Amino acid sequence: MAGGLHDGDDLHEQHEINVTPFIDVMLVLLIIFMVAAPLATVDIQVNLPVAAGAASPRPDEPVWLTVSPDLTLALGADPVAPDALGPALDAATGGDREARIYLRADRSVSYGDVIGVLNQVRDTGFTRIALVGLDGGAP
Repeated sequence: MAGGLHDGDDLHEQHEINVTPFIDVMLVLLIIFMVAAPLATVDIQVNLPVAAGAASPRPDEPVWLTVSPDLTLALGADPVAPDALGPALDAATGGDREARIYLRADRSVSYGDVIGVLNQVRDTGFTRIALVGLDGGAP
């Protein structure tokens, strides 16, 4: 009888570590973390601070377009109808489409209404529009 017969309890100790189960566990953990990491990200609500940059220089005679709380428009101090905004802007700027239009709106006017007026101004061909607000420290 040749081969694998041993005499009694004479077994040899094996001093090598079997790393295959360790690698299997590490790969499973890696897959779990790769799947779970994107799920752990959340959108954080942030209240952005007021920017306190230097004010840009104003021209001698700026073209003010004002949106009142009742959504009426005024160019300078003169009221203007929404459908007559294009000709009124042409008259105020002398037909210069590169003139900057200063758009200011009351705090109570909704964001959507301000964007609507902004789109009206852009549709008339004026693309240089500045939004006017209070200085950084004002409420």
